[in-house]
Amino acid sequence: MNFKALKCAALMLGLLAVAQNCPATGDAHFRAGVAAYEAGQFELAAQAFSGSLADQTGSGTLINLGLANWRCGRTGEAVLAWERANWLNPFGHAASENLLYARETSPVSPLELTWFEEASTWLPANWWTWLAGGSLWVAVALATVPGFLRIRKAGWHQTASALALGVFLLSLAPSIGIVTRSNIGIVLVNNTMLRLTPTQSAEITASLPPGEPVRELRQRGDFLFVHAQSGNGWVERRQIGFLVPGMK
Repeated sequence: MNFKALKCAALMLGLLAVAQNCPATGDAHFRAGVAAYEAGQFELAAQAFSGSLADQTGSGTLINLGLANWRCGRTGEAVLAWERANWLNPFGHAASENLLYARETSPVSPLELTWFEEASTWLPANWWTWLAGGSLWVAVALATVPGFLRIRKAGWHQTASALALGVFLLSLAPSIGIVTRSNIGIVLVNNTMLRLTPTQSAEITASLPPGEPVRELRQRGDFLFVHAQSGNGWVERRQIGFLVPGMK
């Protein structure tokens, strides 16, 4: 797909995202955001969509917030909003297409995921938690409850217990991937400096562009030690937004 086609696709996706129905009845913030976006008041639209997210988190609102931030020139915040939309709803295509457009037009790299993190993107994050926990409880119940109640264990009990245990084992790797993906953040601030030590006066080893993904390795005070494409180093915590709101 060439640049012109990508640009047209992104613009169409933007119009489709803004045209989505209000995520909650009576969501005045969302409606105000749509009206402001359609009027070309992108800063007001971003503020309104942020207000809507404070009331109720939704992938559609995150997509719209990303579009408004993109129009305001805030690449990092736009990429973060679209990545969070994918975290909540990996079945949608609008956020992924907008991320593709951002990476074609800006120095934004895709997330570097391990195989189990990649598997965790197949379903919404909370689904893996329910799948792992639910299947384990079903397997344990089918294996122990008949004996506890002195009920003769039927063949289907063992079959269903084995199937549930298999589902649990298969969901373990993606569940671990959800945990490790929560350490991934997006650079929000222009010219974020990667430093040798966690101090303002430390030697600078690289400058990270907004929208660049990083992986937190550890934290010290107001600084994070992260892995980026250009290497490892320290960045200020305020300059990074994580995929999972409120986790860091």
